[in-house]
Amino acid sequence: MTVSHAPVDQAFRQITRLSGSFVLLIMLLVGTFLTIKAVRAIKSVGLWDFITTQAWSPETNHFGIAALLFGTVTVALIALVVALPLSLGGALFITEISSGWAKSILTGAIDLMAAVPSVVYGLFGLVFLQKHMVPFAYWLSTYFGWIPLFKVDGADPKNPLPNDALYTSSSLIGGVIVSMMIIPIMTSMMRESFSRAPAGEREGAYALGATRWGMIRSVVLPFGRGGIIGGTMLGLGRALGETIAVYLILSPIFDINLHVLQNGGNTVAMTIALRYGEANDFTMSALMAAGLALFLMTMAINFTASAIIARSRSGADSEA
Repeated sequence: MTVSHAPVDQAFRQITRLSGSFVLLIMLLVGTFLTIKAVRAIKSVGLWDFITTQAWSPETNHFGIAALLFGTVTVALIALVVALPLSLGGALFITEISSGWAKSILTGAIDLMAAVPSVVYGLFGLVFLQKHMVPFAYWLSTYFGWIPLFKVDGADPKNPLPNDALYTSSSLIGGVIVSMMIIPIMTSMMRESFSRAPAGEREGAYALGATRWGMIRSVVLPFGRGGIIGGTMLGLGRALGETIAVYLILSPIFDINLHVLQNGGNTVAMTIALRYGEANDFTMSALMAAGLALFLMTMAINFTASAIIARSRSGADSEA
């Protein structure tokens, strides 16, 4: 039996299909443009050297993105570690605990945070957060410095007057600032997903004697799994490409820095912003090659998240 659609529905279907195709076309054009511009730089050093070299000196034909990719992923993962529990807890609190005016205020505040420019977060981190995180970084390096991740070269745990310059402009501080920028996006997606959990299943869980936490664990979280994954991946994609806030915080170096508490770091987006104004044709090609690597990494993350979300239960119809 053939189902006929109203003309309005057919028009809406065609508009949405064209919109989706237009977005894909833009992505394809961006990828093509970056590839064309990057070919010259990649050919000059070779693909393997471009991926594995830590230095960045296109003027001497000695450059690569190893340190840039490592710094990009490090800052993004730190941001994700900080943002995920806060976003998850905030979304659950808004949907399952708060009500009335409190819920409206919290929802509006989260949405408003997403509209704050990244430069404001960067200035906040530079002026306020950086100096207040130094004692925490010093404490971590003092008691957990035996872990390579928290080691700080040149730090003396027995010195009662630590050198603060060793702990500022670190990947940890940059990651915390970026986490503040992705929390609103992640929280909004998770909140929307949790709010769509079927009322019938909620009531059924309570009827079987479940507590509020039991209902959340057995109904809301499984139903919202897609929203959790989607929000997390969207936040990760935003963190990977953040520029201005990281540019204001990190002290640029072109070596792989395994110590997240130590001064110095770099990202792909930060290097492009830093070197764009003084770039000649060949340096611009090198920057485009770095941008292409970031573009491909972000696309891989987004497509993986889409595949996972498509197989999750989130968004299913109510079974009540």
